[in-house]
Order: sequence, then C-alpha cells, then structure tokens
Amino acid sequence: MADKNLLVARAKMTEQAERWDDMVLCMKELVEKDAVLTEEERNLLSVAYKNTVGSQRNAWRVLTSIEEKTDTNERKKEIVKGFKEKMETEMKEMCGEVLALLDKFLIPRADTAESEVFYRKMKGDYFRYLAEISEGEEREGMVTKAKESYEKAQEKATAALPTTDPVRLGLALNFSVFHYENRNDPTEACKLAKEAFDAAIPDMDSLYEESTYKDTELVMQLLRDNLTLWSSGIEDHGEY
Repeated sequence: MADKNLLVARAKMTEQAERWDDMVLCMKELVEKDAVLTEEERNLLSVAYKNTVGSQRNAWRVLTSIEEKTDTNERKKEIVKGFKEKMETEMKEMCGEVLALLDKFLIPRADTAESEVFYRKMKGDYFRYLAEISEGEEREGMVTKAKESYEKAQEKATAALPTTDPVRLGLALNFSVFHYENRNDPTEACKLAKEAFDAAIPDMDSLYEESTYKDTELVMQLLRDNLTLWSSGIEDHGEY
C-alpha cells in the first residue's frame, strides 16, 4: 500500500489530468489506509467521486432523453435501453462504493463537527443520486435514506458550525435541491435555502480569511440563484 503523502500527490496529479477513475482509486486507498482526513483530503475525495458519478449522471440523463424521443424505432429503443441499464449498474456500483467508505471508515472516525457534517451531507448526496435512477419502492427507500442523512447533517451543523461555514451552507444548498428535485416540494426547498441565506448574511462581515470568504460567497450565490430559478419555475439548479 502506497504512502499517504504519495497517494495525495497522485490524487492531485490525476485531478489536474482529469483522470477521475484513477483519482478515485487513489482516494479509496487513502481512506482505507487512514480514515481521518484533512480538509484538503476530504475535498480531494469529494472531487474524485463527484466527477466520476457526475459524468455517469449526465450520460444517464442524455440516454433518458433519447429514450423518451425514440417512439417508433424498436431497434434503437433496445440499444438505448441497454446502454441506460449499463450506466445504471455503473452508477449503483460507484455510489455503493462511496456509501460503504462513509459508513465503514469516514463517519465513525470523523474527528470534527465540520468533517462529520461533510460526510453526512455526502451520504445524503449519493443516496439522492441513486434515487434519480430508481423507481417505485426502491426510489422511495433511497429518498428516505437521503433525507435521514441530510437531517442528521443539518442537526449537527446547526448545533456546531457557524452560519457562514461553507460546509453548513453547502449542506443547505444540496438539501434544498433534494426537496425541490427528489421530493417535488418547492415550498420546503425555498424555505430551507432562504433560511440558510438569511442566517448567514449578518455574519458575512466577520469572515476574515479570504479563502473562507470566497467559499462562503460562492455557496451564497448558488443559494440565491436557486431561489430565483425556483421562483420562476426554471428546472436547472446549482449544487455544491
């Protein structure tokens, strides 16, 4: 097993090369070697899996769109269906891998409130991604698990993190997207996003570190954008 510093260096290199599958391998090995990650390592882990699963999500959406438009050509429908099922299998495997790392290594050994919120938010995100490609009772199960994970993260964030913390705001952003997209509840989505935004505004002037200010400002902008889009009925929205 490679040295931890070497794995981090490899992960950064593969990130620059946009070799997401290789980056995932580096970060998986790192977590299995030492589950207590630094903030930088947590972010590398998130980037690796988010980009890998993100490309799968995009492909699945494209195939779903093609499938919906393919009404008469049975041969084409079968081809699209086959590719879509392959993509669903790959997504389920990758999301399952992330969830296993979170449950077995990362959440039990989270040594700060911020890291625990980060991992529980991540857990909610990957159950949400699974819900997107599921149907019926399976989908309902994924939605329930995502909601439970987000709620545990929110409880911890509210108790232990500042209103301007980027991880706390990122949780509010993604939890509100979950309400809007997966639960079809725009009222709750807007309520959650607005509460997080309004709570952070008065404390923005107290942020002294430039990097934290920039991260916070970015998520605040995404919250504001989503509130505007949802109010106008537009479907495309940002996540953190």
